[in-house]
Amino acid sequence: MTVHSLPTAGEGTVRAAAATRAGRWKMLLLFLVSASPVIASYVTYYVIRPEGRRNYGELIEPQRPLPPLVGIDAQGREVPLPSLAHQWLFISVADSACDAQCEQHLYWQRQLREALGKDKDRLDWVWLRTGARPLPERLRPALQTATVLWVDEAQLATWLQPAPGARLSDHLYVVDPMGHWMMRFPAQADPSKILRDLERLMRASSSWDRPGRP
Repeated sequence: MTVHSLPTAGEGTVRAAAATRAGRWKMLLLFLVSASPVIASYVTYYVIRPEGRRNYGELIEPQRPLPPLVGIDAQGREVPLPSLAHQWLFISVADSACDAQCEQHLYWQRQLREALGKDKDRLDWVWLRTGARPLPERLRPALQTATVLWVDEAQLATWLQPAPGARLSDHLYVVDPMGHWMMRFPAQADPSKILRDLERLMRASSSWDRPGRP
């Protein structure tokens, strides 16, 4: 019986294997870079979680992504809700007539955003209007820096939900830059405690979140 020696790898085979390994490392690095905002968003939640007993707002689990709903702005233009992503969103919901509670929420949204100082440009305050389409003229001057969209209330209720026994309009809501609803503040909330939670969110995400949308 003749015993033949095993063939040795040629120089081309060695180069091909090295190129394959290098390609795999590059693909892994590309994946980690592209996934880093998602990873960072989870780090944000789990950095905050050890302080969970100090959170004033209720963390929503699992987080719910912005739905494929279309809102109507004050000029009658269609605005898909997913287009609001890539910024922190501080949301109120109320009928377009805007009762006293609605006006109080809008006031708090504006003031608490201003109280964030240098971080305020990372958070948009949003009023999702329901009911009648027209925006009351008396409110327009106060809403110059707000995002105001009319939405169908029944459709909106498939995404945002109130606490048991409360109404959708009783709460203020937070959506993260990845487009996930992740926090709901109590009805008749204490604005000073809301501010503490917003400041924690800004600090926890400061290493990866930047103002504006790409």
